[in-house]
Amino acid sequence: MSLLVVGTVAYDSIETPSGQVTEETGGTATYFSLAASHFSPVQLVASVGEDFPVERRRIFDGRSIDIEGLETVAGGRTFRWSGRYEGDMNVAETLDTQLNVLETFSPKLPTGFRSAPFVFLANAAPRVQMQVLDQTPGRKFVMADTMNFWIDSERDGLREVLRHVDGVVMNYAEARSLTGETNLIRAGNAILELGPKVAVVKKGEHGAFLFSTYMFHAMPAYPVPEVVDPTGAGDSFAGGMMGYIARAGSVSIGNIKRGMVYGTVAASFTVEGFGTSALAAATRGDFEVRFHEFLNFVQ
Repeated sequence: MSLLVVGTVAYDSIETPSGQVTEETGGTATYFSLAASHFSPVQLVASVGEDFPVERRRIFDGRSIDIEGLETVAGGRTFRWSGRYEGDMNVAETLDTQLNVLETFSPKLPTGFRSAPFVFLANAAPRVQMQVLDQTPGRKFVMADTMNFWIDSERDGLREVLRHVDGVVMNYAEARSLTGETNLIRAGNAILELGPKVAVVKKGEHGAFLFSTYMFHAMPAYPVPEVVDPTGAGDSFAGGMMGYIARAGSVSIGNIKRGMVYGTVAASFTVEGFGTSALAAATRGDFEVRFHEFLNFVQ
């Protein structure tokens, strides 16, 4: 079944102990789509400027990614983010953020996208996420992402979003900030009280935790010998997870747990190279090899 993602396509400049890159193609929707397209057709909605040429779009070629919803803003400049990782590779130091076209981004879904049964609201302003919900009356399962900026500046708007989605994914720091709880278990349960039926809390190299009204589940990260660049790992995780759920065509705890394994595998590829390079080079066969290796690890 088709999977809709609304997020960003961006230029990222990244510094890590392994080196640095400048203006690599990135963005939440990019990482998500590259991972999810191994399992399900993806419909991508985002906004770029005139400085995002046709050759940059080739990253989506040859994959099940429909970019009809990738809008080019006349005279606009593409969103840019610059960050540095030092020491703790789970946390990036933001050096520069240029919103550019995102300042006025108002998603307009193509007609064929509005009936998507599975929807992922990538990290964005709560008003943008609500606009997507208003345009997807046929959705079957919708999951949202967020960040501390929206938790701190638009908490009421974010709470409104959480009342209308089925699931949410965020990292541990964001879960603590949103709920005021320092204990992971209490934080996860507190998120469920805000409306979602499912909450996935990521802890980087320590894995991810699933909370639902039925059960609690902990999953380790895939063991990677060297982390080159963690940028986009969380979005890749979400893409692998949601891609599998869309492929399964139904939402169950079992499908979510299996989707989390594929999300963990997607993230493991992402961190092995700068930007999208390692994730984009991974094949479906590569995903399956790591999937079964992961199952052997945890069994």
